[in-house]
Amino acid sequence: MSTGAPVELTVYPDDCDAFGHVNHATYLKLFERARWEVLERGPGMKAFHSQGSWPAVRKAEVEFLQQIIAGDRLRFEIEVERWGETSFTVRQRARKIGGHGVAAELQVVIVAIGRDGTPALLPTEVGRFLGVRASRHTDASQQFTVRNLVVAADVSGDGPPVLFIHGFPLDRTLWRPVARTLTGWRRIAPDLRGFGLSEAPENGYAMSEYADDLAALLDIVGAERVVVCGLSMGGYVAFELYRRHADRVRALVLANTRAGADSADGRAGRDAMIARIRRDGPAFLADAMLPRLLAPSSLQTEPEVVRRVRAMVSAQRADGLVGALTAMRDRADSTALLPTIAVPTLVVAGSDDQLIPPTDARAMAEAIPNAHFATIPGAGHLAPIEQAVNTARVIREFLEALL
Repeated sequence: MSTGAPVELTVYPDDCDAFGHVNHATYLKLFERARWEVLERGPGMKAFHSQGSWPAVRKAEVEFLQQIIAGDRLRFEIEVERWGETSFTVRQRARKIGGHGVAAELQVVIVAIGRDGTPALLPTEVGRFLGVRASRHTDASQQFTVRNLVVAADVSGDGPPVLFIHGFPLDRTLWRPVARTLTGWRRIAPDLRGFGLSEAPENGYAMSEYADDLAALLDIVGAERVVVCGLSMGGYVAFELYRRHADRVRALVLANTRAGADSADGRAGRDAMIARIRRDGPAFLADAMLPRLLAPSSLQTEPEVVRRVRAMVSAQRADGLVGALTAMRDRADSTALLPTIAVPTLVVAGSDDQLIPPTDARAMAEAIPNAHFATIPGAGHLAPIEQAVNTARVIREFLEALL
């Protein structure tokens, strides 16, 4: 996919070797200069810096096709060949202005490196600027136009459909460790508006908007009735989906979530976080939230889980975060809804969840007719990623009982 107008650069004597020719090292330098000049037309390096990462070249292969000397002008074209979660591959071509054909071609793999020296999630705004379409470049992901909004979703497998709704401040990849094990089911995991690769409008955030987005997405992918799995804020959206579109809900999995609305202190906390994001940007969020999102044992012994959650949180955009905080602050109390839920329901709690204790989750399960309850040992607030094996087992057993 082309990234728009090409970059033109002049070859200076200092760019050449002792014989006045452009060599391998010079081409690498010129290709790099052209690459980042393209990026500076969009989000620039600050897209990486804002989430605590930097782009590093992991592999580069140059093919020389024409001799280039000092004084020549080159036109550089860039095309994204592959876009992954932590790395992307581009092909660049240099053409001599006034000449014929390609003078040189480069294929380069670039990986985002986090503060800890390990791969980090690529900034979504860079992907959007480069024209990335998730359907081609990120696992089984696709992009859909939903209610005039671009929404990204992982859609994979065949069988009865299951809809996975992520929490705050996360994205659809939270559910991947669980979803990939549920063969025999059609798995649909979207990024809610404002998160991940989905579009982030400046306004228009509410639980009703999230729920209506999901109902419209189900129409698009041809899923009539689904098992809805919602984690944390995703549980709030699941309640709203059931409230507004009960005919679309075959069963519910409510993980690490609660039915009650925010208390006065909770609403004040949301407002304080909104104000800080607007004032300072969202870079602080990962450090502020990780100790509460993850179990102490996860923080101490699961560095890969910590890295993945940190990268996920750091990749989110201010408009989506502020919108979600506003939606959570203003959401309806769903406590009265619980006794009316008339579909099979599983409530999942983390034994070490510091945000929603297992006792609260159990009480919610007891208020739902015939609901099942399961505690995941060693999990904090993010059971699907902290304890993926046990969480997947519990959900699979619940799903199989529906057949």
